[in-house]
Amino acid sequence: MENVKDEFGLLGSLIKGIAAQFGDKCEVVLHDLTGSYESTIVAIENGHITGRKIGDPGSNLGLEVLRGTVKDGDRYNYITQTKDGKILRSTSVYLKNSKEETIGALCINLDISDFIVAENTIKSITMHSMNQDIKEVFVNDVNDLLDYLLKECQKDIGKPVSHMSKEEKIKAIEFLDKRGAFLIKKAGDRVCTFFDISKFTLYNYLDDIRSQNKKTTF
Repeated sequence: MENVKDEFGLLGSLIKGIAAQFGDKCEVVLHDLTGSYESTIVAIENGHITGRKIGDPGSNLGLEVLRGTVKDGDRYNYITQTKDGKILRSTSVYLKNSKEETIGALCINLDISDFIVAENTIKSITMHSMNQDIKEVFVNDVNDLLDYLLKECQKDIGKPVSHMSKEEKIKAIEFLDKRGAFLIKKAGDRVCTFFDISKFTLYNYLDDIRSQNKKTTF
């Protein structure tokens, strides 16, 4: 294969077939990486998963491959999260020409958010009486610690952010506050992005949480 355009018919049929096999929870994307990175997507099925369309750019992983930072960019069954909180199980395979130059990518993103909700529902029934181990995390970067706390608060709620109600988001933020997450510099910005809320909303939630906790201590 020398370029994506020459094999567009075959590749287009392939992504349609994968999407049809796994249904509307599976986004399949074809990138042409020989032009501007601002517009790499040349074919996409079920773009509602990430909100992307033909003409949109690739991700940060593609940049690393093109830059040469990553030699073998293929990744299989890794977990990602969309801006609106969907949890995806993803695979990215890069296409090369006869000179071993990266010319394109085929990416599969399966929305497993509903499965996670179901899994946690089952666990709440089958594992309710099991003792929980104390978890201590050792990191070299405080941002890794914040990432850990965000994952833990999501586990505590038992739902991806995209499925959380306002009350559940407040409960998740209370979880973070009790564990000192907001002592980390600029944690508020990360938390707002994670829950897709404004700083004003975050501060209101925290004021309400802390006021309520003060009342219950007397």
